[in-house]
Order: sequence, then C-alpha cells, then structure tokens
Amino acid sequence: MSFGAPEILIILFVIILFFGARKIPELARGIGQGINEFRNATVDSEEELDEDSSESSSRTK
Repeated sequence: MSFGAPEILIILFVIILFFGARKIPELARGIGQGINEFRNATVDSEEELDEDSSESSSRTK
C-alpha cells in the first residue's frame, strides 16, 4: 500500500495539530538519534560476530 501526496499531507497536518509546531523538530531529532544509535549497535554487533567467527575458524585449523 503506497501513500499519495494527499494522504501524507493529512498525516502531517494531524501530527502538527497533535504535537504542535514547536515539538516537531525535537521529536525528529530524538528519532534521528535513536536511528543513529541503532545503526551503531548493529555495526558493533556485526564486528563482534566477524571477530568471533574469525577466531573460531583460526582455532579449528
């Protein structure tokens, strides 16, 4: 299901009514920081898995 321009505008209007124009940048900043933390955690986990797999493969040789 894809949203068209009218649906997106209605959703944005409702968000502005609900939170107020002053809170939207703060909410966006918080969401951005959360996404950034999630990406960093994902990268750290992948690095740990790569290190563990390389250590275990070197032990079996």
